[in-house]
Amino acid sequence: MTSPQARAYDKLLRVIINPDTEDLLHSAARNNAEWCAAVSRDGGFTEAAWTSARRTPPYYPDAVTLTRDASATALLAAVDTEAPGCSVKDSFAMLDLGPAGFEVLFEAQWIHRAAVTPAAVPAAVPAAVPSLRWTRVVTAGELVAWERAWDGEESTGLFHPGLLAPEFAFLAGHDGDGRVLAGAAAHRTGAVVGISNVFSAPGTPPDEAWTGSLAALAALWPGLPLVGYESGDDLTTATRHGFTPIGPLRVWLRGA
Repeated sequence: MTSPQARAYDKLLRVIINPDTEDLLHSAARNNAEWCAAVSRDGGFTEAAWTSARRTPPYYPDAVTLTRDASATALLAAVDTEAPGCSVKDSFAMLDLGPAGFEVLFEAQWIHRAAVTPAAVPAAVPAAVPSLRWTRVVTAGELVAWERAWDGEESTGLFHPGLLAPEFAFLAGHDGDGRVLAGAAAHRTGAVVGISNVFSAPGTPPDEAWTGSLAALAALWPGLPLVGYESGDDLTTATRHGFTPIGPLRVWLRGA
C-alpha cells in the first residue's frame, strides 16, 4: 500500500502544463543555461540549447536544452562524448540518450515562486524572520569563504570572481561569530531570478537558508518571480516556502 507521504509527494509532482507554465519553463531553462555558461566561462547558444565543446566544471552539465524539440543528434555533436563524464541537462525530460551510452543521473522538478515584496515575506514564508545575519557577497575573499561553506570547507575556485557582477548574487547567512552557516546563489535574467545552490551547514535547519535568501532576494530584486529546480527533501522544503513545481527535468550522464 502506498504511504500517505508517498501519495502527498505524487500529488506534489502533478503539474498541469498551460501557456503560462510553458513560458515559465522556458524562462527557467534559459536562466539555468546562462548560469551554467557563466560558471563554466565557455560554450555557446543556439535556439535549442546551450552547449560546451569542452568538459565543464564539476556539478555542471555540458549542455542544457532550451526547447522541447531539441535534437539529440545535434546536441551530442556539439559536446565531447569521448572523454568520460559528459552530462546533459534535459530541461523538458524529452530526450532519450540511452542509445548514446547515457544513463539518467537524477530527475528533478522546475519550481516557481511568484514575486513578493519585502513586506510580504513574513506572510508568505513560515518562520520568516531569519536567525542568521544575511549579506550579499561582494569581494573575492568573501566568495572563497562562501564556497568553503557550501562545499564542506573546501574551495576549488568553481565560483570565480567574474560572478561578482550586478546580475548575480551570492547570499550568505552568518552567525554571531561571522561564520557562514547558510547560503544561496541567484542570477537575474530578463524578468525572472534563478535561485540555486541553497545550503545549510550541519546543525543549521534547512528552512533557515530559504527564509534568509528569499528575504534578501525580495529586497534585492523586488517584484520579480523566482525559478529554479529541486528534488526530494529539498523540493519539499522549497514548497514550504511558497514554490510550486511546474515541470520535470532530467540530467543524463555518460560514463566510461
